[in-house]
Amino acid sequence: MNRWIDDEDPARARNETHLERADRNLAELLQELRVVAIGVQVLLGFLLIVPFNSGFSRVTGAERYLYLAVLVTVAVAAGLMIAPTSLHRLIFRQGDKQYLVETGNQLAILGIICLTVAMTGILAFITGLLFGWIAGVVGAVISGIFYFTCWWGVGLRRRRHLRERRGRRRLHSV
Repeated sequence: MNRWIDDEDPARARNETHLERADRNLAELLQELRVVAIGVQVLLGFLLIVPFNSGFSRVTGAERYLYLAVLVTVAVAAGLMIAPTSLHRLIFRQGDKQYLVETGNQLAILGIICLTVAMTGILAFITGLLFGWIAGVVGAVISGIFYFTCWWGVGLRRRRHLRERRGRRRLHSV
């Protein structure tokens, strides 16, 4: 039996207390957010300067609304991904690390959802400007499928598989 995959209680498999597990989970979450948040902030920075480009005056009304939606979605993603760090600072040494880990995880997931929408939208916007709106829609669909598959599909599929395996194991142990 592979303890890394099959063990019901990962804390027991690592021989760590619940507090040690919370410490490890928080460190992993904050490290992941460091990586993702930088990319989101760079994207936001680029999007903030786009309207000041001379070519932006040729963007149509519908394109401006799409751009604004992408800009706001990226800003929300940045806020959600920075929020766990702020929360950590505000409840530092208050003995509520499990809440911090769970809430930080939820905020990160919401941030990645926003990033998925924003990346799909900005690719639709740029592809539409370069090649027309039919190409923009095709680009949005292809990028949306790609991001969903990479960022959501693989993990959700594995999660479902692990839950089904645990369910079968429980049935066999009864």
